[in-house]
Amino acid sequence: VNQIDDRTADAPVLLFDGVCNLCAGAVQWVNAHDRAARVMFASLQSPRGEHLRRAYGVGVEVDSLVLIVGGHAYTHSSAVLRTAGLLRWPWRAAPLLLAVPRPVRDGAYRFVARRRYRWFGRTQACWLPTPALHARFVPDGTCP
Repeated sequence: VNQIDDRTADAPVLLFDGVCNLCAGAVQWVNAHDRAARVMFASLQSPRGEHLRRAYGVGVEVDSLVLIVGGHAYTHSSAVLRTAGLLRWPWRAAPLLLAVPRPVRDGAYRFVARRRYRWFGRTQACWLPTPALHARFVPDGTCP
C-alpha cells in the first residue's frame, strides 16, 4: 500500500489541493528549488492522492498539504517545514522551526489555510501541471 511504483517507492510525495492557487504555487516553488528532483507530487483530488490519504490515515479535514516520506504522513506546518528540509540551503534549515510548539506553528498554518482561496483564489477545475512538471507527478497523481 505504501509503495507507489518502482520509480517513486522511496521518494517523498507532496499531496496538495489541486484547486488551490497557493498550493499549486507551492508545488511550482518546490519544483524550482528541488534540483535533485526528489519530491514527487499528487493532488489530493486525484485517485493516487485519495489512495495515499486513506493508506496513511490522513482525514479529509486535511485539505491543503500533506508530505509522505519515510513511511510517515506529515500535515499542516510539519508538512511545509519537512518539505523545505528536503531542498537545498538555505531551505534545508527550515526544520529547525519544528522546535516551535506545534500549536503555534499549526495555528499560523491554519490561519493562512482558511483564507487561501480568498487571498490567492482557486480554480474551477483541478490544476494541471505543465508537461515538464508532469514528470514529477506520481502515476494517477493528477486530477481526473
